[in-house]
Amino acid sequence: MSTSTRFLRLLSLLQTHRYWSGDELAERLGVSLRTVRRDIGRLRELGYPVQADRGVGGGYQLVSGTALPPLVLDDEEAVALVVALQSTVHAGSSTLAEAALRAMGKIVPVLPARLRQRAQALTTSTVPLNSQSSAPDPVDPAVLVALAQACRDHERIAFDYKDAKGAASSRRVEPAQLVNVGNRYYLVAFDLDRDDWRSFRVDRAQNPSPRALRFTPKQVPGGDAAGFVRAGLRRSGHPGVSARIHASVEKLEPLIGRWFQIQQTDADSCLVSTENMDLRWAAFGLAMSESRVSEVQPKELRKLLDSWSKNLVQGSEE
Repeated sequence: MSTSTRFLRLLSLLQTHRYWSGDELAERLGVSLRTVRRDIGRLRELGYPVQADRGVGGGYQLVSGTALPPLVLDDEEAVALVVALQSTVHAGSSTLAEAALRAMGKIVPVLPARLRQRAQALTTSTVPLNSQSSAPDPVDPAVLVALAQACRDHERIAFDYKDAKGAASSRRVEPAQLVNVGNRYYLVAFDLDRDDWRSFRVDRAQNPSPRALRFTPKQVPGGDAAGFVRAGLRRSGHPGVSARIHASVEKLEPLIGRWFQIQQTDADSCLVSTENMDLRWAAFGLAMSESRVSEVQPKELRKLLDSWSKNLVQGSEE
């Protein structure tokens, strides 16, 4: 790791605002404690208010405040940030989309000229695929970020939760991973009070409270967080989507692999499935296969496809 890359990595770790021991920072960066102390000194010279506690149990933390200098981003990171925010804005009129729009309004104007031109080209020349599709379930950005940070830092977290029936409870968990399914986010975590793995809809979680207690990560059942959520949705009777597409897996993977699980059943066809929350997106995904489709489930999706087909045929005859 080069000196500049290490320096940016150190700043990125400190900007999470959690408390880091010197040993933790040295391990993350692959350097000695002496190098960590030297880099902390450089940050202070640049104006970053880093608090340091010496002695046993000592460590470092970036102090919050309005005097905090701007984030340090390289060219690729800055453009990637704009692209990610734009995708969130196009996702729908949720709280998260509105927050992303506000963030873009602050970030794009202060980018260097060369990056601002690239970012503005992206924002002005790109439109959402389906602006009329249903908006995602409203997710509080603060909740999503708190859960993501707890997953990353292997830190226990508590939150208030309402299940599908509206029953309220307080949960204490060891978070593993966030999973995006259709228009929703799920948290896969080990529930400490129930001594078992659970998945939680993030839009039903409130008041996240990190416990500042680190834990050794456990393996998610099956070793796959997305698979764990998928299995839970099927057990709960969630209306999944499936179909037979008469094409090879090699053809389908680059076309619809991001939306569907694809299983080759014979030389001429595959079974595809998904837990997409919006049947219109599922219908669009099947159309993107550019192949003949049969055995479509559920029946509501079949009706939607029939309606689209009739409308398209009528439009082509006018």
